[in-house]
Amino acid sequence: MIEELVPDGLWRRIAPLLPPPKPRRHRYPGRRPIDDRAALAGIVFVLKTGITWNQLLASLVG
Repeated sequence: MIEELVPDGLWRRIAPLLPPPKPRRHRYPGRRPIDDRAALAGIVFVLKTGITWNQLLASLVG
């Protein structure tokens, strides 16, 4: 589904514009960050469908 929302051509244009990821702390590293392409796909999905942010996870799962 990510490839449908963010095609390879679009991702090749956007990826160089994103900052490099921050290094994770060794002690208390916290939650693992989500992939940038998956985050962008979520944003595009919300914009295309008009759902709220709270509905995003439920709509992708079910």
